[in-house]
Amino acid sequence: MSELKKAAVIMGSDSDLPVVSGAIKTLKDYGVPFEVHVMSAHRTPEKAAEFSANARANGFGVIIAAAGKAAHLAGVLAAHTTVPVIGIPIKSSTLDGLDALLATVQMPKGIPVATVAIDGADNAAILAVQILALSDDVLAQKLADEKTAMKNGVAKKDEAVQEKVREITGG
Repeated sequence: MSELKKAAVIMGSDSDLPVVSGAIKTLKDYGVPFEVHVMSAHRTPEKAAEFSANARANGFGVIIAAAGKAAHLAGVLAAHTTVPVIGIPIKSSTLDGLDALLATVQMPKGIPVATVAIDGADNAAILAVQILALSDDVLAQKLADEKTAMKNGVAKKDEAVQEKVREITGG
């Protein structure tokens, strides 16, 4: 088994950090090494292009890109790499993030960006972990354990609801 690849978390603005913090925490919880940077598709396009062009050589196995409004960051990063890119559309005052969602998800053929829900940082990180787990059995087991824990949690909630229903109905 090879050394675990890193994840990159790239934000278009430092104002995206409150949303992106969910992805950072999730990556840390799974033990995935990561770096976090601010790069703009429009204000620092050369830096974004250079980062993504060198991502594979620099040990990255996946890139998470968060941006709002025009939200071209994920597409710019994806255009310069073969490393999978996951876009997080960030909700802003403009159109409740629908503009960012469309800008992130509507990519031309040959430049895919996997896109999660508006402000869906936790799912972006989980998808990143799933991608990295394709070549890491320990990470794959952590994901499987989490699925089991979620299943057990739902079963406990159902059991509690059934008890409340019996109390309500007297049965």
